[in-house]
Amino acid sequence: MNLDNARKRIESAVTQYGQHAAPAIDLVMAEVRSDMGASAFNELVDEFDLELTYNIAPMESDHSTS
Repeated sequence: MNLDNARKRIESAVTQYGQHAAPAIDLVMAEVRSDMGASAFNELVDEFDLELTYNIAPMESDHSTS
């Protein structure tokens, strides 16, 4: 997975499912988090306004602090 592929998949989910795209976007974002980490995840959350539109919150960091 790379950012361009993730962007295309998110755009496709939004086009296909509209306001009901959250489950499909969650799958893409799980791959992004696993493959590229929190910074890429957060970049996509900001770019597509996922927090406001689909309730997908940005991550705090790549490392646990607990």
